[in-house]
Amino acid sequence: MIAQKSSRIRSCKWCKDPVLGRADKIFCSVDCKSSYHQKLKKVTEKATAATDKILHRNRSILLELMGKNAKQKTLPLLRLEQMKFNFNYCTGIYENAKGKRYYNVYDFAYMKFSDGRVLIIRRNH
Repeated sequence: MIAQKSSRIRSCKWCKDPVLGRADKIFCSVDCKSSYHQKLKKVTEKATAATDKILHRNRSILLELMGKNAKQKTLPLLRLEQMKFNFNYCTGIYENAKGKRYYNVYDFAYMKFSDGRVLIIRRNH
């Protein structure tokens, strides 16, 4: 049995013109494809700009406290608060086998202690 081709005409995802060619093709031209992805990138950047700014600031604070070469450092949590570190934002959370929770901020991680101290670790990538 021979499979029949669909007679339905597909429309370009960007300009709605007819799309000719492969069955999985979704844009009528390279220009439409580029325009679509550029618009998508702008919308994404606009939506994430505020969060990115906070995360970059948090990383800068950790870098300033750690210096260039330190692998880890323990200091008062109050010091991060004074520098306006925002504890509500991180790039990931890791819990080790002992149940200790580390908050990642790009290439750094920190863990809060119950006595008001924080351990900062420079992670290797």
